[in-house]
Amino acid sequence: MNRAVAIIDCGTNTIRLLITEPDGRGGLSEIDRRTEIVRLGQGVDATGEFHPDALARTFAVAEDYARLIGEHLIPTERIRFVATSATRDVSNREEFLAGIRRRVGVTPEVITGEEEAALSFAGALSGANDAHSPTLVTDIGGGSTELIIGDADGRVDHAVSLDIGSVRLTERFLTADPPSTDDLDRAAAYVDRLLDDEPIDWPAVRTWIGVAGTLTTLAAVDLELTEYDRSKVHGHRITLDDLASITRRLATLSAAQIRDLGTVHPKRADVITAGAVIASRIASRLTVSELVVSESDILDGAALELIGRSGS
Repeated sequence: MNRAVAIIDCGTNTIRLLITEPDGRGGLSEIDRRTEIVRLGQGVDATGEFHPDALARTFAVAEDYARLIGEHLIPTERIRFVATSATRDVSNREEFLAGIRRRVGVTPEVITGEEEAALSFAGALSGANDAHSPTLVTDIGGGSTELIIGDADGRVDHAVSLDIGSVRLTERFLTADPPSTDDLDRAAAYVDRLLDDEPIDWPAVRTWIGVAGTLTTLAAVDLELTEYDRSKVHGHRITLDDLASITRRLATLSAAQIRDLGTVHPKRADVITAGAVIASRIASRLTVSELVVSESDILDGAALELIGRSGS
């Protein structure tokens, strides 16, 4: 019996696929995992709608993913497509939903920020071995940042999705290449204002886990990888001092110079500095000494939930 499920997560910057099945021990056995940078949220912050070019890029990758899913003979009831920050904000959402439905065969779930946060928390903990309570899970996306506080057993105490992400922050503040000191200061102050409004006991956090592309990329930079290696990134620990150093270094480089480092995906090079600024502003509030980077994230959380619904 085929027990595999397929999860597609479409965010502001990336569209990602996970094909997996239950491992018989309450976890997941991964079959395939893919990531493509499509920048669906191109210009959304300014225009309030998806750009035709962004839709075309996203639909092309969705077609590729649908073919991969079909090769594994996964029925539509075992496919889940979740859409996050950018899709929540646009006026032409129906065009996107209809386009995905035609290509993948399922209607995307436009999940709330709170649902996104909860799935990210569940996914992060599924790949963590030594988390201590309270645990803070952070997902810095292109359009939003999820902050989830809970215990190491999976209970969520507070979850929020903030409208700050690497693409949004870049388009609003970091328009020079490389960014000016004044623009970096304005971006950091904006992030701080949003973080100030959150009722999070930052000093109480005992474990900080970071998931998804921004933070896994910063781990690759810290590791000085010349080619991305998921096995080395997963579980890597970045000291907060090193995170601050990486942020300062990236802020002095142009997008072309960041691409030349060889550790950052070329399509992420122009927004990774903004993502590092967000991470650093969060880090400045914590008393932990390190960030634990996890490759288990919202995809894993969504897969576990779908498997639970279907009783596999």
